[in-house]
Amino acid sequence: MTLTAALAVAVFLGAYTLIATEKIHRTAAALGGAAIMLAIHATDAEAAFFSEHSGIDWNVVFLLLGMMIIVGVLKQTGVFEYLAIWAAKRARGRPYRLMVLLVLITAGASALLDNVTTVLLIAPVTFLVCERLALPVVPYLIAEAMASNIGGTATLIGDPPNIIIASRGGLTFNDFLLHLAPLVVVLMAVFVGLCRILFRAAFRYDPERAAEIMELDEREAIADRRLLWQSLAVLTLVMAAFVLHPVLHYEPSVVALLGAGVLVAATRVRTQDAIGEVEWPTLVFFAGLFVMVGALVETGVIGQISRAATDATQGRLALTSMVLLWGSAATSAIVDNIPYVATMSPIVADLVQAGGGQQAQVLWWALALGADLGGNATAIGAAANVVVLGIAARNGTPISFWTFTRYGLIVTLVTIAVATPYLWLRYLM
Repeated sequence: MTLTAALAVAVFLGAYTLIATEKIHRTAAALGGAAIMLAIHATDAEAAFFSEHSGIDWNVVFLLLGMMIIVGVLKQTGVFEYLAIWAAKRARGRPYRLMVLLVLITAGASALLDNVTTVLLIAPVTFLVCERLALPVVPYLIAEAMASNIGGTATLIGDPPNIIIASRGGLTFNDFLLHLAPLVVVLMAVFVGLCRILFRAAFRYDPERAAEIMELDEREAIADRRLLWQSLAVLTLVMAAFVLHPVLHYEPSVVALLGAGVLVAATRVRTQDAIGEVEWPTLVFFAGLFVMVGALVETGVIGQISRAATDATQGRLALTSMVLLWGSAATSAIVDNIPYVATMSPIVADLVQAGGGQQAQVLWWALALGADLGGNATAIGAAANVVVLGIAARNGTPISFWTFTRYGLIVTLVTIAVATPYLWLRYLM
């Protein structure tokens, strides 16, 4: 390892420690770490800002920006208050039933959209319904972030790493549905059961507030029906464009920005109000994180780790699959799963080709499951987690790194443990 690579590792570990211990704000830690990486020449402007493999993933950043603007406009219509009352009434004010309903909605939406968009839409509803029922909102937000990562595993468009894997492996939307969706259904059933145990302290039923909720008329919450229909029309077009990406060939970030632009331009919403809901610290945090991880890619650190793990398996398909599954989960807990998958996918492509035959395709599913489910382990393991933490902080209920992680580690271990026999029995027997 070169001196620059060693310094890059030290900087990354230092920034990660600051993020984990919350000694300083995570955005400051990520931005400071990125600045140091540039200062020590672990990366440069060309790699940090323009490289597809080791730079800031502008598709993620602008996807977030566009969807935050759309959600900001939607909030002005009162639709989130409507959904909050509807969900609470459906659950009859029962806290656990409410969590089950919210996580199932989140997982289903994450499979059809992407998980970041889903949590952007569902988080405002969660704040409102928890306020109505006097429930702690943090457990519900954490459960939704995890459900979005599990649900997003089912489809090509559900989680950004899946898009990278599909492109590199020549896999289709239907391939993901066939191979991963059945497992995701099982994982969601397991996760719903875990929620009952992990968050049991939050399920405090208040019959008086529940009775008050049942008497409300959710239709009265709509403040601007014209703006609601305009917003829903744009949102529907945006979602349709996401799903039709293989046909239209518009990146999700482009679709989100086009939708945001049309919505602001075609309605009476003031521009400053539309962008007022944007989580700027979250966007900057992502940018800093991408630069730091990109520096590890540029200096060869991530590549060395990946190759060492591959060499240790000595070409045995079953062993390689298990190492890839568990190793990807462990790595994605520490490093954002998008740049990790971007780094690992060329290596997996070589392994699949060397394996020769359809059976070696299991390596793609091991990588997808490990990266997507491993993102639940820590607060910075997946984009959806970071977005939820940013929304929580903005609304005055910050979620600490360790509060999220102590639940995430359990969920990740259980879901990866369930995925292990699935891969073994379906592909390796």
